[in-house]
Amino acid sequence: MTTTPHPLVIRARRLADELLAPSASRVDQEGVPVSHIEAVRRSGLLGVSAPEEYGGAGAPDAVARETAEILAGACCSTWFAQTQHHTPVRLLARAERGLPVRERLLPALATGEVLSGVAYAHVRGWPRVPVRVTAERGGWRFDGTVPWYTGWGLNDVMLLAGVSDDAEVVFAFTDAREQPGLRPSPPMRLAALTAARTVSLALDGLWVPDESVVLRRDRAEFARTDIPRSANTSPAVFGVASAALDLLDSSPDAQDTAAALRSRLDGLRRRAYALADHPVPHEHVEERLELRTRSYDLLRAATTAAVVAGGGRAMDLGGTAQRLVREAMFLLVQGQTAPVRRAHLAALGT
Repeated sequence: MTTTPHPLVIRARRLADELLAPSASRVDQEGVPVSHIEAVRRSGLLGVSAPEEYGGAGAPDAVARETAEILAGACCSTWFAQTQHHTPVRLLARAERGLPVRERLLPALATGEVLSGVAYAHVRGWPRVPVRVTAERGGWRFDGTVPWYTGWGLNDVMLLAGVSDDAEVVFAFTDAREQPGLRPSPPMRLAALTAARTVSLALDGLWVPDESVVLRRDRAEFARTDIPRSANTSPAVFGVASAALDLLDSSPDAQDTAAALRSRLDGLRRRAYALADHPVPHEHVEERLELRTRSYDLLRAATTAAVVAGGGRAMDLGGTAQRLVREAMFLLVQGQTAPVRRAHLAALGT
């Protein structure tokens, strides 16, 4: 029996085939254009996980993962720029009804009318506190440095987090623009995904009102759910690996290798997604980490094979194979936490 793909999956494939993949090499060198994000918005993909009552698609997690794979495999830079948006949407959707920031932002975020970025990964660096937050004048003052912020110049708002002196994590929304207390660095030059417009943010007394706060949580409680969740494998890993295997399939000498790697990929994907769907995020953490490291091993093998099959021409900066290798390198550290790093290093040493 065949299953009809979800409409958003169909749209994602069309977007990938007609726009993202054909222009991926140019985007890699020149940057993600606003027109790409606008195309993602028109497709409805920015609202894939947003509640239907607010204008989103309310699609199952399996659909969100599949569309992420498709976008990442076609143009990882565009995927990364727009994927920041989905965490704020999910957080607002889970927030208490009637919360001012929820009712103000969720409708616009759900339809993609407003695009959000995220500035909270630094919270995972505890006991280091790169961004400190202090209650002040009916709101919160943010001071410090956000080391990485992706989508500068594309995003309208950002989800910003800091840690207070009593170890409370505060998440709030603010405009994604230079303003009093917030200054961006020049765009970073990175080995991969420079196109995604990443900067650092200097915070010096940035003030955010109470009505823009979406979550306040004890840091230890936040880590209890955040760190296990980060042990799951990103769909982008499978998307980029699949793109490399598609490239291999175009080379007659590499088709047997592609078939063997694809069989391993399918098995890892099934197991990883089954664990991602497990209702208790802090269970089976060791197995999640093992699958994540094994998925990275396969990603490395698939992208390396694409370079080997391509020979010398794979080194051309306009070529697909070398770009996929660099994107794979980026995914090694994207969303990395200390437990993820330890598990990966341990696996590489065996």
